[in-house]
Amino acid sequence: MELVTAATAADEKERNAKVALLPVGSFEQHGEFLPLVTDTVVAAAIARDIATVHTVMLLPPITISCSHEHSSWRGTVSISSRTLSAIVTDVADSLTRSGVEHLVLINGHGGNYVLSNVVQEYTAANGPTMSLYPQGHDWTKARTDAGMKTGSHDDMHAGELETSLLLHVAPELIRAGNEAADWTADHRPHLLTLGMAAYTTSGVIGRPSLGTAEKGKAALDSLTRSFGEHQGSLGL
Repeated sequence: MELVTAATAADEKERNAKVALLPVGSFEQHGEFLPLVTDTVVAAAIARDIATVHTVMLLPPITISCSHEHSSWRGTVSISSRTLSAIVTDVADSLTRSGVEHLVLINGHGGNYVLSNVVQEYTAANGPTMSLYPQGHDWTKARTDAGMKTGSHDDMHAGELETSLLLHVAPELIRAGNEAADWTADHRPHLLTLGMAAYTTSGVIGRPSLGTAEKGKAALDSLTRSFGEHQGSLGL
């Protein structure tokens, strides 16, 4: 529950934030040891920690998004990119009507490619009123600051990064097995058409055995600090 806002209308009136954070997660397989809600937990944790430092309105997360590359695994549920785009755009329009000037999409799922297009199209039509965070360089910095041994390409799913973040934020959600679940698949030329199943039998591509709660905390702290640069670059 602490990852979902419990603010009242009175709280938000007093806060009078001009920036809102919308966590966007997913409901998809993350191997046999991480929960289907992993990306939602990650996105919500990033947004929550940012909200403890910056004056922002924290929105509840979108919990199902575009996970079509995982569709062959039981448990994974997706919506279309059109639906996700419509939801985000409607949220942004609604916030504008209530006086919130900027929406930041806190994306926890790398497969939500459409969010970049949504931000680009929305800002082209309405000015810089929407942005996407974290970007690739923010994740890279978080890995470096946390002393992780892997990069985003070789550790793309249910690996060192996500395991570390869950060990820090919600260790009670992790099942046994990450220590022996490492899987390498650095060459993935047809991922978008063949999906994850063409490159992994376990659902993992990465090094979950390297995950620690300490790395997860350091990565989350780094992302919280980097958000200040994100705001500054947009003049927020």
